[in-house]
Amino acid sequence: MRRGWQVACVCLLGIFLGALVTSLGYSLTDALGPGPGFFPFWLSAIGIGLTGAMLVQLARGRILADAAVEVLPSRQAALKAGAVLVALSVAAALLEPLGFRLTMLPFIAGLLLALGARSLLAIALTAVAGSFGVFHVFYYWLKVPLPIGALGI
Repeated sequence: MRRGWQVACVCLLGIFLGALVTSLGYSLTDALGPGPGFFPFWLSAIGIGLTGAMLVQLARGRILADAAVEVLPSRQAALKAGAVLVALSVAAALLEPLGFRLTMLPFIAGLLLALGARSLLAIALTAVAGSFGVFHVFYYWLKVPLPIGALGI
């Protein structure tokens, strides 16, 4: 397992270094504040630092890389992950025809139920806030175009 961790860290370092070099091709600032290279640069730098720290811990033997690791999830976790994937696929297919609000309302409610939430009031409030509230903030306040759908809702 230790060799696997080392290979994964080296691969991550390669990805982060590539992203860092690419981000340097963009300006870090512009007239309004952070430029297009700002976030990729800092996320890559943070990723390089954290991956380097993991490699140092592996070299010192402080990560329990040789501990028994369960590769496959339990049946319950696999079913939850499958439910999330199915829900995401259905939501992606319905986003344009139904619009953001009518798609996200049952998606959020169903996702919370699938992940184990039991308070119906909390589920309802979260679904309404996550569908209609988020739409209002992004569409009207931030001027981000979101799908409205055929029904106009």
